[in-house]
Amino acid sequence: MTNQEWLEILGWGKEELDDLRFVGYSYLKQGHYDTAITFFETLIILAPESAYDLQTLGALYLQKGNNIAALNFIEKSLRIDPNHILTLLNRTKALFSLGYKRQAFLQAQELVKHADPRIAGQAAALMLAYGGKAA
Repeated sequence: MTNQEWLEILGWGKEELDDLRFVGYSYLKQGHYDTAITFFETLIILAPESAYDLQTLGALYLQKGNNIAALNFIEKSLRIDPNHILTLLNRTKALFSLGYKRQAFLQAQELVKHADPRIAGQAAALMLAYGGKAA
């Protein structure tokens, strides 16, 4: 069954998807990551082209330490929105966690140049934590 068929069967549109997103995000904010994951996994079935849902699901899996699943959803999200800076930072974290240091360092080297000092600082900290030198 396609996502459109599911939406038609449920009689759902954008408003219902936004409500589901809101509830999932509320669970995330409360630290109920497993419950939030269930909501966002449902959302990507119903709206597979939502970069936000894929980004959030990747971040949740990263938080849970499931770095392979995190990287999978992060990569899917970046195919839709390739310049989303927080997702690029999460990609760097996942790559480092999985031992893909070369790729992670290349990504981090770009992120340390970012205008937002929070992004640049986190990228530099990752590089230092994994044995590199921050730019």
